[in-house]
Amino acid sequence: MKTIYAVLCAGILCVALSACGGNGYGGGMTGGGNPPASNSPFWAQWGGNSEHTGMVSVAGQAATKQLANIVYDPFVSQEQAESVGDLLVHYQAPLTDGNDVYMMSKSGQYISCPQPGSWANGVACGPNAWSSMTWNENRYTWQNGKLNLIWTFATDWVPTPNGSNFAAGQLGLQGWEPVFHPLEANNYLYIPGANGSIWKVDKTTGKSVSQITPVLPGIDMASQTPYVSGPLAADTNGNVFYNVIALMIQLPPWDVGDGIGWLVKIAPDDTATAVSYLNLVPNPIAQPDECPGMFSFQDLPWPPSPTAVPSGFECGTPRPPVDAGPAVGPDGTIYVVVRAHFDPQSGFMLAMKPDLSGTKWVTPLQNLLSDGCGTLLPIAGPGVTNLANSCRNGTTPGVDPTTNAMGSASLADQSSSSVTVLPDGVAFGALDNYNFSRGHLFKLDLNGNFVGAYTFGWDSTPAVYTHNGTYSIVIKDNHYSSPAYCFAENPVCTAVPPGPYYITQLDPNFNIEWQFQSTNIQQPNNPNGFEWCINAPAIDMNGNVYVNSEDGNIYVLPQGNNGVFTTPSSKLFLQEALGAAYTPLSIGPDGKLYTQNDGHMFVVGN
Repeated sequence: MKTIYAVLCAGILCVALSACGGNGYGGGMTGGGNPPASNSPFWAQWGGNSEHTGMVSVAGQAATKQLANIVYDPFVSQEQAESVGDLLVHYQAPLTDGNDVYMMSKSGQYISCPQPGSWANGVACGPNAWSSMTWNENRYTWQNGKLNLIWTFATDWVPTPNGSNFAAGQLGLQGWEPVFHPLEANNYLYIPGANGSIWKVDKTTGKSVSQITPVLPGIDMASQTPYVSGPLAADTNGNVFYNVIALMIQLPPWDVGDGIGWLVKIAPDDTATAVSYLNLVPNPIAQPDECPGMFSFQDLPWPPSPTAVPSGFECGTPRPPVDAGPAVGPDGTIYVVVRAHFDPQSGFMLAMKPDLSGTKWVTPLQNLLSDGCGTLLPIAGPGVTNLANSCRNGTTPGVDPTTNAMGSASLADQSSSSVTVLPDGVAFGALDNYNFSRGHLFKLDLNGNFVGAYTFGWDSTPAVYTHNGTYSIVIKDNHYSSPAYCFAENPVCTAVPPGPYYITQLDPNFNIEWQFQSTNIQQPNNPNGFEWCINAPAIDMNGNVYVNSEDGNIYVLPQGNNGVFTTPSSKLFLQEALGAAYTPLSIGPDGKLYTQNDGHMFVVGN
């Protein structure tokens, strides 16, 4: 079961949310006479396609039989030991193409801490030493009913450093390992590499064709290290887009100096173009102006008065969130989100021109929400006897109690949410500071105007079911056990009970069409069911929704439901995983289902 914590840092509420072998860099480990690779990409990138809709044009198979079980992360037990049993890792979605499947694996060494969890206080072990591991990409091929390993490509990619030292007030990434996510385009694999580079790999041999290293304007390689950050995306013309973040070499990387971000485009001929986010977004984050902070815990309940304004702090320069990748619309527009380096609540969504020559629009994600005090949170006053999770009497209705302003998206580095392109706009899921650590799914139209928001279960890239001339949105909708907006020894900061846990389908106006509720209560510590550990659902041509759960099952949820229902069309138990990582699900061209659980890739079908 996930647990949620928070501490005060840099004047804002920083939330830590806990989850559900090669032969040298650029090498391929191959055998003689590899079967020719298929060149019919099916699930080729995060969300299945450049729009991240997660919907395919084939019927998915029923969840009736386990067809394969492959371990891709051999360090799970060590990783869980460092985080009280939770697996704080983001993993790749399996890529499918004909009989071929491409999936990551990890090798090298995981350095466990002498005392589990001591990395949180700055010890160079556990998440603070994850660069000791090696990230690989593997080609598997179905042969005679078995999924066989053909080659392994070892990369020199390492994730951005964790940089946690709670004792010194340095949160870093709080133990959340960033995602490593290649894609398939132009009959090659494009695989993240070191220093902002991408490896272009032959799919048959597993050998590198080229290593493409973009020129990053404004970087100082003597003092900054660039990292490929978040999933790659490719448009229909084979152009590859991805984010790069550069951090100061001196530690702590998230608390000293600025983090700079770039959007990179690689053309099919390997030409690379990079544009800095520094001049693409308006103040306050393009300049070191003050960002709004939050109130002191000594002033609870918040806000201290109807007119109180918290002290501000330095924003930092703009960069993308660590695990958020770009999405590309049908017209070639690239959609990205950026945030201030020091302030997740100072964020923007950008629509970039296909040639990266500038923006079509830039929309601030601040002060868009009006469902805080008086809606999601009670306002203390006559008849309110329980002050837990309530706003101070006299508070202006709708405000975020942590800032006394309308609520803002919080673009956390621990979230793997990426933009999804809708037929009439874009959607993006982000945290906020007052919604029981759940956050909101934001919708903007194609001109960048804010349309509305729905409270949801954080860390989820929504899928899109197109049907009958319209569409529906499918999201994870977990309710977590945590206080609403503060974490201190104060009765105001009282945790809510865990659950319920839903998979929710919305119409284009964010009205609920149906919800599937987790009702599995196998253990006494799960009275409201198990949470959903999906961060990118999959949908087949018939509208069947495929998701995985902490209870160890993969579920197939049919359309035609109304309200809340609890009976799937099929499900299959694979392996219970309390505290499992949030993972995506993929579908193959023959309808096979590729799901994940505790470092295992399971293939499921008829």
